Amino acid sequence: MNILFLSIYEINDSNSGYIYADLIREFSKHNHNIYAVTPTRTGETTHFIDDNGVTIVKIKNGQIQKTGKIKKVINLLTLENKTIKALKKYVKGVKFDLIISMASSLSYAKTSCYFKKRCKAINYLLVKDIFPQNAVDIGMLKTKGIMGFVYRHFCKKEKKLYSNADFIGCMSQANADYILAHHPEINNKKVTVVPNSIEPQDVSLTKEERLAMRKKYDIPLDKVVFVYGGNLGKPQGIPFIIDCLRSQKDNQNVFFFIVGDGTEYNKLDQAFTNNQQENVKLLKRLPREDFDSMLAACDAGMIFLDGRFTIPNYPSRLLSYMQAGLPVFACTDTNTDVGKDIVQGNFGWWCENGNLTDFVDIIQTIDVNDCKNKGNLSRHYLLEYFSVCGCYETIMEAAPI
Repeated sequence: MNILFLSIYEINDSNSGYIYADLIREFSKHNHNIYAVTPTRTGETTHFIDDNGVTIVKIKNGQIQKTGKIKKVINLLTLENKTIKALKKYVKGVKFDLIISMASSLSYAKTSCYFKKRCKAINYLLVKDIFPQNAVDIGMLKTKGIMGFVYRHFCKKEKKLYSNADFIGCMSQANADYILAHHPEINNKKVTVVPNSIEPQDVSLTKEERLAMRKKYDIPLDKVVFVYGGNLGKPQGIPFIIDCLRSQKDNQNVFFFIVGDGTEYNKLDQAFTNNQQENVKLLKRLPREDFDSMLAACDAGMIFLDGRFTIPNYPSRLLSYMQAGLPVFACTDTNTDVGKDIVQGNFGWWCENGNLTDFVDIIQTIDVNDCKNKGNLSRHYLLEYFSVCGCYETIMEAAPI
């Protein structure tokens, strides 16, 4: 069947190795015709790519990730009309059987509605964040004043998005419960849990390879190394990250390796430049081929979410740590269930974002052997609950064609 994938995250090919490309590749393995919509890189024009039978339609649009809130709102608002126009041009005459919207799908509310009606397609929405409430929680969007008009516009689009979906897949049970509680008009039979998932790869390292990676990036060989990889923006609660790492300035047993970029990167950089903290290393990026190996060379992964969130986020970065066989230390709000899953699965630790005392106490208990034991459980939990083949089966069971 013909499947239309809609994502605001850039997909350059079907082998990119992250959750969206992995799901596309899984559908392609089952002989479906895939048409994936994704924004272009900066400076590129709208075009399409034929990648091993997967048609990738790249839409020229302003930056949505890692940019200021005004630009982000404008670019989200303009994306869907550009998408409809591009699809009419590049996949003219194709009748879609299934539409799968991913990530910040409010950008594609109009797009999915248009092609559902035009093609009589099944519309499957994968909720990757709950917008606009997530932006309100951390002060990026206001409910009153001039920005209140923007907020109400997005609320209307959110209602339309959910009502137009035949099925709604949520990242976790807390996600599903939240949507049903705040949108009682939704039939609960069309809401299910479809977690973030990947096609797990073996990224394990030999002892020699592990030591080589640490030496390459000047990471100590004799300390417990905590790694954070991903976005460094307002959703991560940067002030608390700074407090946590500063609390460990004199701890000779730990080292923190932070790899990421985002709107708040400079705040983090300035904080540790001024503090002259020797057990923290901050990099904007790593070569793609080094990233997974670098994770596997560390001892534990870290997740941070701003404590003000009322909506239950479920960071996809968790999967990269689990694939590398790392336990996970999550510092989040109390509404997400990612910390609950980590603790119940016994593959890591959790504390509430903002509770510095608990963070310090937990750090004191972690050693290398603890990391190895919980890391093995982390990898097993990934294989059991977050494999992309399970995600594919859940979607096809709900929306057979």
